[in-house]
Formats: sequence, structure tokens, C-alpha cells
Amino acid sequence: MSAGAAQGAGRLGRIACLGEVMVEVARAPDGTARVGVAGDSYNTAVYLARSLRGAGRVAYVTALGDDPQSARILAALRDEGLDCAHVARIAGAMPGLYMIDTDAGGERRFSYWRATSAARRMFDADSPLASAPPQGFGLVYLTGISLAILPAPARDRLAGWLAAHHRAGGRVAFDPNFRPALWPDLATARAETMRFAALADIAFPSFDDETALFGPAPEGAVIDRYAAAGVRQGALKCGAGGAIALDGSQARHTASPSVRVVDTTAAGDSFNAGYLAALDQGAAGAACLAAGAALAERVIGWRGAILPRSGLAGDAPAV
Repeated sequence: MSAGAAQGAGRLGRIACLGEVMVEVARAPDGTARVGVAGDSYNTAVYLARSLRGAGRVAYVTALGDDPQSARILAALRDEGLDCAHVARIAGAMPGLYMIDTDAGGERRFSYWRATSAARRMFDADSPLASAPPQGFGLVYLTGISLAILPAPARDRLAGWLAAHHRAGGRVAFDPNFRPALWPDLATARAETMRFAALADIAFPSFDDETALFGPAPEGAVIDRYAAAGVRQGALKCGAGGAIALDGSQARHTASPSVRVVDTTAAGDSFNAGYLAALDQGAAGAACLAAGAALAERVIGWRGAILPRSGLAGDAPAV
């Protein structure tokens, strides 16, 4: 099925979210911990699938091992209604793990155990994803973390697949999501971020990440950077300063000062999902910003990346 044919299900068509999903340990200030499943592109995939409510509309593309934790992750993917047809399984491999510690204001600190994560091998030469890339999607979503975990030859294979997807009429959404520890050096991170930004139609840079990656610059210069790369939609996320549309309108959504912040994990990931879900329904830039912010404001009131679908007493309703 062509990417054009895939557009039949909503304006974005079928959506593939690509990256790494890990075991998450969310630790509260009192020392108690909750074990879950999370990862930046996975978080977006979950919230997209819940928002769009279409069976099989959203697929997750990754690699897992054949261990009990990989089986647990795969079960979580299926439980969220994600299409798992493009999850490669690698014998002897395991998923990554990370721990979140949050302070009293909800700011987070991450500790990672991911050096041997199976997801790092998803586009290796002998991977089924490299030999037969997923087809039939209207939109492919990925992040800077999706890139940073891959070796350079695998990034080249991924770039070739995305370019072919684009030529076939598909769209690409990209969140640069910069994590310095995952890159060999700043120059590589800059070059690869903009190489993949040039393949994207929709982008979700964050002002803090852009400052860390490219150095201090005004918001307008960051917007111009992505416009020059060819991005025509999306948002510059400015934390408490809200979000600015990348569609040339300069529309801005200001964050609500009354939001209760428990944990900022997945704030940006859920914003991206809310924005894309609104875009899929035909919303314009300002309305997409508002939808992204509304979902993110609910997510940061919960400890951990993924809201429970049923909701809990005292928590924001689940999405």
C-alpha cells in the first residue's frame, strides 16, 4: 500500500512511531517506586493511539530481545492497541532500563542502563527492519533519541528509508529531543539533527534543547532554523513559556500558571501527541498548540510517563 493510500484513515493516515521503549522505574521523593514501560517515542505513540481511538492506526517500530522484560514490553504495546507487526525480536538481547527521580517541584533526573539495548540494533544490516522497512504509513514519527541510539551506518539506512517514504507521499514528524550523553560529540549531534530535520514536514524542537545543542539564540532564530530546513508545521516548545507554531503564523499558546506539576516526564512527548491528534482531525496551528498543551498539562500531574487509562482518585482523568 502506498503512503498516499494510507492517508484514507484520518488526515495523517496510519502512523508509525519509531524508537526505543524501556522499562521505567519512577521513584517518588519518599523512596517508593513504580515499575512501568516508557520511552520518548513510545510515550507519544501511546497518547496518539488513545487520542485517535482507531484500532491499528498507530504502529510502534523498534527492536526487543527474547527475555521476560521484552515480553512484558510487547504485552504493554499490545495492551495499548499499538500495531506490533514491525517490532523486531533479537535473540539474546534485552531492553534498556531507566529510573526517574523527581524533586518537590516535579523536575526530573534520569539514570539510564541502555548501552546494550536491543533497540540500538533495529537498523543493523542483518535486521528485518533494515532489509524490509515498514510500508504503507502516512506519517512516520521519530526523535533525536531514536537517532542517537543508532550507530552511524544504521542512521544512514534510516535516513534512506525516510527519504523513500517522503518521495512516496508520506510525511515525517521529528522531535529533536537532544540528550548529550547519547552522542559521541556535539558536532555529530548538530549535523544529524539537521540532516533529519531536513527530512521532516513537522517538527517539535524545545527551546532548552536547542540552546544546549546550538548555543543561545532568540526564539525567532530557532524557528528560522527549522523553516530553512523545510519544516512547515509543528511547534517550538518553550516550557513554562508555552509553545509557538512553526507554520509561519507565529501563533503562541501560553502555559496555564495554575497547572499542578508532579512530574514533567513525557510533557513534550504528550504535547506532540495532542498536537498530531488535533492535526489529524483537521485543526489549524493555534488549535493544535492548545490540544498539545491540554494533554501535556494532564500528564505532568501524574508521576511517570504514562497516565493510567482508568484514572486514579485525585489524579487528572486519563486519556
